[in-house]
Amino acid sequence: MDYVALKDLRPGCLEPVRQHSGMTSADGLICYHSPKDASENFFFDHLPAGSYVLEYAAYVSRSGRYNGGITTLQCMYAPEFISHTEGNFILVRE
Repeated sequence: MDYVALKDLRPGCLEPVRQHSGMTSADGLICYHSPKDASENFFFDHLPAGSYVLEYAAYVSRSGRYNGGITTLQCMYAPEFISHTEGNFILVRE
């Protein structure tokens, strides 16, 4: 697929280590990474078929139980091609 956007909603207890947008490499793919207040956004010019692991570093700011949010993958030129994960939770203990 061409021109694909991935949006990962972060739990409320996590703060990204990387604060600035820019090009990055993830699992052999080159993409534009844009951290926002509540999400991490990745933009791909071309995403070949397959399975990939995208990781980013985050600080834990406080303990508690938080909703993890969903991750959405969507083609920008054909928005009817969309997929998302199910919601989960994260438990942080001191």
